Amino acid sequence: MRGSLTAIRLVAQEAESLLTRLERVKPYSLNMPMVPAAALPVRAQAAIEQHMASERRRLRNLVSEFLAALNHEGESAIPEKIQRRFAMLRLRFNAVLAQFDIFGSVLTQRSEHGTGVWVSGLDALAEDALSIAAPYARLPPVICYLDKSMGAAIRRARTRLPGGEENPVGIIRIPRERMIGSGIASSLVHETGHQGADSLGLVASLRTMLIELQNRRPQDATWRLWERWISEIVADVWAIGLLGITATQGLLAVVSLPRAFVFRIAEDDPHPFPWFRVKLGCAIGNVLYPDPQWLRFAQAWEELYPLDKLDEERRSVIRALDVSMPEFIERMLHHRPEKLDGKRVFEIFPLHERTPERLRGLFATAQRDPDVLRRLPPTLAFAVLGQARAAGLTAPRQEGAWLASLLAEWAVRSSLDTSVICASSRASFTGPSIFHSRRLYAN
Repeated sequence: MRGSLTAIRLVAQEAESLLTRLERVKPYSLNMPMVPAAALPVRAQAAIEQHMASERRRLRNLVSEFLAALNHEGESAIPEKIQRRFAMLRLRFNAVLAQFDIFGSVLTQRSEHGTGVWVSGLDALAEDALSIAAPYARLPPVICYLDKSMGAAIRRARTRLPGGEENPVGIIRIPRERMIGSGIASSLVHETGHQGADSLGLVASLRTMLIELQNRRPQDATWRLWERWISEIVADVWAIGLLGITATQGLLAVVSLPRAFVFRIAEDDPHPFPWFRVKLGCAIGNVLYPDPQWLRFAQAWEELYPLDKLDEERRSVIRALDVSMPEFIERMLHHRPEKLDGKRVFEIFPLHERTPERLRGLFATAQRDPDVLRRLPPTLAFAVLGQARAAGLTAPRQEGAWLASLLAEWAVRSSLDTSVICASSRASFTGPSIFHSRRLYAN
């Protein structure tokens, strides 16, 4: 019996240690130093804090219930069973810590001088890119962070976090090496497109349509490829629809890889292979924003990666895709998903505002009055500068200086908007607001 009591006491002490460590998980607003302009958007900060407070309370309750059960069972407790229950409890605890680290890595970067403000400006760009879906769906907050990885990615809101809980915000990872140039907008808006497409049910609706086409045309293997790639293609369309040639120009920078990778057709890859992805982007861009620049861009890409040395098998795949591509683009852009209330996919984009001619005109105006860019929505400002770069009207150094200034401007503007919101809230709040975040983490 003494051995059992020792075993039970060991487990109880470990459970109490979990509570002690849990007390050290403080609200991010108490841990993360940053200038106001680098802070998260209010909705994102509130969603993250509330999520973590809820997880902390739930874990505290689970540990307290476990300890109460041990006290109730006393000497009748079976060590093997309580150890099994504690092991599951500790896994749950580690999952909550993993969630804390996910959000913490995003927030820690906000304290870096300069970088934190730029990342806050990227938040504004992401919010603007997602806003076109606002009339049709309830949209989550979206936040950004930089990473040393080569590619961008998104942890979409409403997907599962470690432990199985629903993620309250979209988290976009941007390659640090892309800061700062118009190409960064290509990656960011593409990833935002994944969140927007999910909110509108675009991919599921388009996939159903493509599967029906496959069933009617089993002899044409290209439709299986279109169906496999549709999620990434829709995200590319989102970027092209908002950024014009800036999106495809940025994509080229991402997929300019050794030739073996550019022509690699992988059965399990949801992305179109890089060579064809650029050509597809040019074709989509020419449908949305007709202009000779798209053909010039596609021809330049073929000069960089000519087909003359490619084996016949892959040439055959490219020829088949070229044949079905016009019909695929037509069906995709004219598709009417249920959530769009009768609108076609292409109609959600501000096409009349983003034509190459208008973007070039805005850039000419901005050269005379730089404040013009500051008055534009972030995606439109990036589209203007990317169009100017594609036309050889600005150099990368000048473009980078403009974008750094704009990111800081959007960050400051966001912090001022936040201050106004907070001031309005305090004016109608009768209690001491300093205790708000502490109440979130109270017992």
